[in-house]
Amino acid sequence: MNKKDLINQWTKLKLVKDKRIISAFKKVKREDFVVKEYLREAYEDVPLPILQLQTISQPTTVVIMLQALNVKLGMNILEIGTGSGYNAALLSVLVGSQGNVYTTEIIPDLADFAKNNLKKFRNVKVFESDGSKGLPNFAKYDRIICTAAAKEIPKPLIEQLKENGIIVIPVGPKYGQRMIKGIKKKGKLETQSLGNFMFVPLTGEFGK
Repeated sequence: MNKKDLINQWTKLKLVKDKRIISAFKKVKREDFVVKEYLREAYEDVPLPILQLQTISQPTTVVIMLQALNVKLGMNILEIGTGSGYNAALLSVLVGSQGNVYTTEIIPDLADFAKNNLKKFRNVKVFESDGSKGLPNFAKYDRIICTAAAKEIPKPLIEQLKENGIIVIPVGPKYGQRMIKGIKKKGKLETQSLGNFMFVPLTGEFGK
């Protein structure tokens, strides 16, 4: 499968309504964010191993999350779980030069890997930190996206989300998680499920 095949697949399924997501997917090279052993599989619609037993998410899962996040130009975004940096790169394109993407990675080797991969994306800042605590220094955020599964949505992330902001995060045990979209209304989240998914677990103080 190649990039064009994936786009055709999403078009047939009417999966992506925001054409800007497709534009970002065309612009960002997924092969720049996979390890060399999996370059040939860069556009297979599956998660791929990267470093430290972590993965780069399945492309279809990525676009489902971005669609739910409803990113606009100029927004400030917090991402929990940088991984190889691929999702942050897509977010960089979606927010444009007036926006910012702050992304946290708790595993040092992965944080270094992502920083190297994201050098040309100047509106992305990678932090080696416990993402379950969020990133209070740059709060509050228009959008928060988490690419690891929490047992429940961490309170610091809710607190750091702007009123009417959106968070997208997988929630549940190691097996059988639900992707949750939450919109903050009067300080609390109104949530809906986007279906069942499988993610690596969120670690850190509020991930357990």
